[in-house]
Amino acid sequence: MALTEHTSSGWTAWLITDSPASRRQARLGQYYRQWLAFRRNPAAVIGLTIVVLLLLAAAFAPLLAPYDPLAQALDKRLLPPSATNWFGTDSLGRDIFSRVVYGSRVTLVIVLLVVITVGPIGLLIGAASGYLGGWVDRVLMRITDVFLAFPRLVLALAFVAALGPGLENAVIAIAFTAWPPYARVARAETLIIRNQDYISAVRLQGASQWRIVLRHVVPMCLPSLIVRTTLDMAGIILTAAGLGFLGLGAQPPIPEWGAMISAGREQIFDQWWVATFPGLAICVVALGFNLLGDGLRDVMDAR
Repeated sequence: MALTEHTSSGWTAWLITDSPASRRQARLGQYYRQWLAFRRNPAAVIGLTIVVLLLLAAAFAPLLAPYDPLAQALDKRLLPPSATNWFGTDSLGRDIFSRVVYGSRVTLVIVLLVVITVGPIGLLIGAASGYLGGWVDRVLMRITDVFLAFPRLVLALAFVAALGPGLENAVIAIAFTAWPPYARVARAETLIIRNQDYISAVRLQGASQWRIVLRHVVPMCLPSLIVRTTLDMAGIILTAAGLGFLGLGAQPPIPEWGAMISAGREQIFDQWWVATFPGLAICVVALGFNLLGDGLRDVMDAR
């Protein structure tokens, strides 16, 4: 026990030292200090816990769900919550708890696909616009302003109407509407970074403009982009749920939370549990990402 405590204190002293011996030690020490600051924020810890539970639910859905989410049992339709069916059953006798658990997979897939699509696109557009300036900046920002002029859900509805309903088309539509805020954040960061001394030194060494953007500007924009991504995940979830509610997202019988709410809206007064539990899942997960994003912003944003 004493040896373990001594080893732990030694690692802590190595991480928080004011005189790191290597770049790796300095970086790990920075991450450790950020973690300590993050841990002191109870709301951020709650948000992280919710997101981790979402990931675990998606990963271990077959173990957590007591029933097949697609299995119908018409003799058990619209049963209230009980020890057998924790969240009750829907109009086709399907277990709502199992469908909510498997719905976490659909939600997570949508969020990840949108984020890995719009993050790099928005970052590259914003960094190029802020660093190159001139006509490039004007053209790219006017295109960004056009997308920002419309509410995200309305614009996503227009794209889905053109592409057709479906999970893949919903992801494409949300991605088309989600990149402008990332570009704005990256551009604002780049306008500050491009006048730094180390950028001038790299430019004097003969580095091309695109090399400077990709190798030196983009990495400096990543912390702000990570914070923006975490905060934006709640909006992505709500947009995906809105498309599912309107029948333009994931199609039946896929257990998607927005589509489950839509299916239960006809029984909302008599069988309240059909739409309530998917709605609570959306609210809790969106709240978790918002709390996590706020905590990351406090830790990673120096301002």
